[in-house]
Amino acid sequence: MTDCLVIQTDFGLSDGAVAAMYGVALNVDRALKIYDLTHEIPQYNIWEASYRLFQTITYWPENTVFISVVDPGVGSERKSIVAKTATNHYIVTPDNGTITHIQKYIGIEEVREIDEHVNRLPNSGHSYTFHGRDVYAYTGARLASGKIRFQEVGPALSTESVVKLPLTEAVLENGTIKGNIDVLDVRFGNLWTNIDRTLFLQFDVKYGDTFEVTIENSTRHVYKNIMTFGRSFADSHLGEPLLYVNSLDKIGVAINQGSFAKAYHIEAGLKWKITIRKVVDISYN
Repeated sequence: MTDCLVIQTDFGLSDGAVAAMYGVALNVDRALKIYDLTHEIPQYNIWEASYRLFQTITYWPENTVFISVVDPGVGSERKSIVAKTATNHYIVTPDNGTITHIQKYIGIEEVREIDEHVNRLPNSGHSYTFHGRDVYAYTGARLASGKIRFQEVGPALSTESVVKLPLTEAVLENGTIKGNIDVLDVRFGNLWTNIDRTLFLQFDVKYGDTFEVTIENSTRHVYKNIMTFGRSFADSHLGEPLLYVNSLDKIGVAINQGSFAKAYHIEAGLKWKITIRKVVDISYN
């Protein structure tokens, strides 16, 4: 293993929850290198937890162990699992859909259910509300440090049996692309869609081309306007909207030096739809 442990939660850093997870891991092996993915996942938002893993995981060395704890079902009958990805990374998490994007776009080779009779913090068996500390930090640290092998996590599960969130694919029909706003670039308010660059390029586009962009949720139209396709934010004037290719090779929507999400009260998830249509420039001599 790499001795690397990467943790994401929806706990925030205003109390001692994350520090307790660090402490459990370091008591397993003080040589572990522990890193934060994020602790600012919106509360109970399994979808975003799944996306942030997808955004991050392939940039880490093989055999890195990730712990993801966004667990509204803690203490219920939901399983605790460790998944091995096709890129040789490990994810320790509740079986609640957190590995959906990884399974779809990267691949899951094997899944094991955590045997809590063996892989649980000693003397924690009467607590049912902090599996992040008692099960996931403890098991993740033992796996990352080589104290246990993946096969010792617990019994194997079918990769098809794990919980999956619904995913939709962007489609190009009749000169229009329809997709979803999968997640927000939180700090800057850009919209990250599920529209791949390769699909978008089927429009036969070049930088500077103009597009009609419509955004709606399950109840109403939220936005409709014309914007250009740019290489970077500098390709538009201050305050102007643009389409661009983001760091995951997907189409993003932004305002130059502004927050698109805040300006138009836009969120992310399956109910948020985006439609992009190329505007044909018809000029007459």
